[in-house]
Amino acid sequence: MTDIKKLQDLVVAFRDERDWKQFHNPKDLAVSLSLEAAEVLEHFQWKNAVEMKAHVESHRAELGEELSDVLFWVLLMANDLEIDITDAFVKKLQKNGQKYPVEKAKGKHTKYTEL
Repeated sequence: MTDIKKLQDLVVAFRDERDWKQFHNPKDLAVSLSLEAAEVLEHFQWKNAVEMKAHVESHRAELGEELSDVLFWVLLMANDLEIDITDAFVKKLQKNGQKYPVEKAKGKHTKYTEL
């Protein structure tokens, strides 16, 4: 069993122990994921590079909690939609490797359509 699968099992057990599956449909899971991702983004709003660096150093634990909330919803949504998230991730990384070959993309932030 992969570490991701172990985490996914923990998330599902947490949800199921509370009988919350009845409230979870794909739309609401996606909304929850988006809201938690926005909470990550909120940490960086209106900060310049120096302020962001200082904020990360002084709020690392809080950022970890927000990222964990995002991961919670990703894992739960993948479970409920019967998506093998490890397999999907590896395939997507390979696809991105084709879109962004090292020889064209290294050191650039250009979108793949502009390489």
